[in-house]
Amino acid sequence: MIAHAMTSTLGFLSDAAPASAHHVSAGVTALFIALLIAMVAALAFEEKLHAKKSIITSAFAVLCLLLGAIFELLPFEDMEIAGGIHLPIYIPAIEWEVIAIILGASLFVDVTSKSGIFSWIAIRLTKASGGDPVKLLWYYCLLTVPFSAVLNNVTAMIIIGSLTSVSLAKLNRRNYLLGFLLAEGLLTNVGGLLTLISSVPNIIVGQAAEIGFMTFFTKAAPYVVIATLVTVWLARRLFKIEPLADEAERRAAAELVAGFDENDGVPSRGYFVFSAVALGLLIAAFSTASVIPYIKDLGLGFVAMFFAIGALLKYKHDVDKFYAAVDWDLLAFFGSLFIVINVMEHAQVLALIGKGLTAVTDLGPKLGPVALLWCSAIMSSVTDNIPLSAMLAKIFSTAPDPPPNTSPLWWAIIFGCNLGGNITPIGSASTVVAVTIIHRNKLPLSFVQFVKAAAPFAAAQLLLASAYVFFFLS
Repeated sequence: MIAHAMTSTLGFLSDAAPASAHHVSAGVTALFIALLIAMVAALAFEEKLHAKKSIITSAFAVLCLLLGAIFELLPFEDMEIAGGIHLPIYIPAIEWEVIAIILGASLFVDVTSKSGIFSWIAIRLTKASGGDPVKLLWYYCLLTVPFSAVLNNVTAMIIIGSLTSVSLAKLNRRNYLLGFLLAEGLLTNVGGLLTLISSVPNIIVGQAAEIGFMTFFTKAAPYVVIATLVTVWLARRLFKIEPLADEAERRAAAELVAGFDENDGVPSRGYFVFSAVALGLLIAAFSTASVIPYIKDLGLGFVAMFFAIGALLKYKHDVDKFYAAVDWDLLAFFGSLFIVINVMEHAQVLALIGKGLTAVTDLGPKLGPVALLWCSAIMSSVTDNIPLSAMLAKIFSTAPDPPPNTSPLWWAIIFGCNLGGNITPIGSASTVVAVTIIHRNKLPLSFVQFVKAAAPFAAAQLLLASAYVFFFLS
């Protein structure tokens, strides 16, 4: 039955076209394809262009809207709603649920992190290790995964990476620092697979596929556990991280880490407890949102904003500092990116790419998703995985016969877009942060050296993901 359903699903791309499809000349479609390629290239070289992501995508969004109007691609006639209100053409193009989830979750994490709960957990584990390098590697790497799932990849890397630098310097084990930081950076993208809100590709694809929070977790968790264990094992072997040799070394190391005080970063015990409870309730709310009356209709974006506002009540007189800390560049990037993709849909670019994907999906109900996973990973390694996941999610969700939320095709995109960031140092924001911390500690690591060092890890993680999709999700 599953194979039959999957076979029928694979045919949806052969005639993929949005419901509102209309005739567009090949020349116009080619023009918009060129614009899409130019935008992706600009995002890949944003540092050399000295331009933020939001500026790049906003410039292309404005240009695409203008050309869409000139070539009469946009459905202006459909923009009038009840009461004679006329919406701008770009307002419904934005996936506001995604924006709300990112904004709400970011505000909540930023506020609750002021309680010191995340640094408290990290320091407690450091002390529990007794300063043993092997135990530290396991504790820090195992902590990186849930931190990446609950926080975001960049924040998790900053917290764990900073503590790693301090701890190993204090223990006179700087020779292990490169191995620790590289493993932690790679695991942020593995941890980013754990929940629906762990990474932006998860949010985008999960919303498009209508995958519930708990369904996402139960599907992703087995892979995350296995990939984490393999990654830590590889790190220990490849970087030759050894345990302390004798009792004297263990005693000296334990005395050094005992000097850490986990309570230094806890300004208020009451707010610490409040943050811990609120974090647990947030996860519970996300897990049960699909079955709670009223909440299931309001969506995950409402849940995220509800908890963000609840957390902000603690700082109700000076919330402006948290508003200022919001990554508005990221939100503007998403908004303008959704507009670009919407125009590309009307220009039949997505339909054309969908037809091109048939060469991948026609490989069969098992090999098709695996091939899509590797294609997504390779493309994510050289450019931003957010435009890629957004474009693929749009293509699949707007097809005449979209795949069900149980289809392995969705998971191929999710795994590929997340894990592709481990192939190169520019593949994800967290690997960029990891390399930055490595360079800050005056450790030599060029682009090519990163690729060589990360290759065994990326290969193992992608092969595990391929086997997981092939045998358990297809």
